[in-house]
Amino acid sequence: MSGTTKQAGPRWSPQHESATADVPVLARLAALKRMSVKELKAEWEALFAEPAPNNSRGYLELRLAWRIQELSLGGLSRETRKVLDLLADEIDGKSDRKAIIADPRNPVAGTRLVREWEGVEHTVTVMKDGFDWQGRKFKSLSAVAKAITGTQWNGYRFFGLRERKQERA
Repeated sequence: MSGTTKQAGPRWSPQHESATADVPVLARLAALKRMSVKELKAEWEALFAEPAPNNSRGYLELRLAWRIQELSLGGLSRETRKVLDLLADEIDGKSDRKAIIADPRNPVAGTRLVREWEGVEHTVTVMKDGFDWQGRKFKSLSAVAKAITGTQWNGYRFFGLRERKQERA
């Protein structure tokens, strides 16, 4: 193992440092709360060098706060992240934890999704490790939609979390 550590996400660049060196980290973190969503997305593009995702304001604030601190104070090495992932899997007793957490389309745990199907209202609760419908746990919204309808559906589309292609144009 060499003495250098690898950072998560896009690499540091002098442009990031020059733009942020004069502003203390705490002041930059506090400023996030005062920014509009449009400003948060612009900040995202400046710090991550990629377009901002269409996530909630809270997600953007948290992820930007992490990135500001990472660039100023340093991030975790690849080895450290790997150890933390293994420990989290061991604690959770799950190997599929990442798939559930990694999908940014999943609403926040505790969110209730309501959908009417054939005159019956169905409520699904988002859990940290899947979805609950009528006391049954599912790993995906597609599995819930199939249980409700008896046919294969894109779960995000069925519950109104994804636009149809023609609506986006």
